[in-house]
Amino acid sequence: MSNNIQNNLIIPIVLVLTLMNSCNPSTQKANSETQAAKTWETDFFDDFETFNEENWQDQMIWVNNEDQCYVPNGEFNTREVSNSTLKLRVIDLGEKQPCTSLDVKTGAVHPPTQYVAGRIISKNRKEFAKGKWTARLRVKDSGQSGMFPAWWLLGAYNNEPPVEDADETVCWPLPGSGEIDIFEHHSDGGPDHYAARAIKSLGECQSGDWQGKMLVQQATLADYHDYSVEWEGDDLIFRLDEKEVYRAVGEGANIQEPMFAILNFAKINDAPMTQNWEMEVDWVKHEYRK
Repeated sequence: MSNNIQNNLIIPIVLVLTLMNSCNPSTQKANSETQAAKTWETDFFDDFETFNEENWQDQMIWVNNEDQCYVPNGEFNTREVSNSTLKLRVIDLGEKQPCTSLDVKTGAVHPPTQYVAGRIISKNRKEFAKGKWTARLRVKDSGQSGMFPAWWLLGAYNNEPPVEDADETVCWPLPGSGEIDIFEHHSDGGPDHYAARAIKSLGECQSGDWQGKMLVQQATLADYHDYSVEWEGDDLIFRLDEKEVYRAVGEGANIQEPMFAILNFAKINDAPMTQNWEMEVDWVKHEYRK
């Protein structure tokens, strides 16, 4: 999920065609066959038998002018691990309460809100360069106004809190703080679709191209699906249930840094909720080519 949503972003329910690779087709095929001959080895897997603090931490920040307040420790049932799955929720408390989250760009305090939500990150816990990230998840009752659940990656040198290492100084989306959105359901476009994209840096802090390397893909979100991204040469390959649905040509070369994973459920507008929302995650893993 991106940290600088443009106010006029409305995602249509269309399939953005994969950009044509400018490489020689025979060379591209040979490279793909070479990659396929290598086997995937898993170096991180979390099936959410518990909430493992060696893998994840809560992140309480204010981004994208979101209406909800992220809260820690599963307060108000915003984060729950049960029956071997992780549930991240947006909860309507019914009345406004103070929120201490700070805007990552301005430092402003989030205004009081009646909505609270869960957001977890693997920053400073599990960070990997390249390879393949996959999560198996589902979102119930998609398409309700304001829904914004996401499964995505950020560069490990990103300067947003929590900052625990001296090298976490790079502003989004400069090299070192790149972004890849593997699954993002923006409900303005209706139910049963998601976006996958690589954010192309425009060379300045808080300046990125959102739609130049983007796919909008239809899927039945209430069903479990495997959503993944992998580096293949200079490209990023996005897969749905292991089937390639989009190739961001050349963007893999621009994102070489280790990356950490983010899972969150946001409320992106001030429309009233008619029920609480939930994203359920079966597992998350990272693999590398051996």
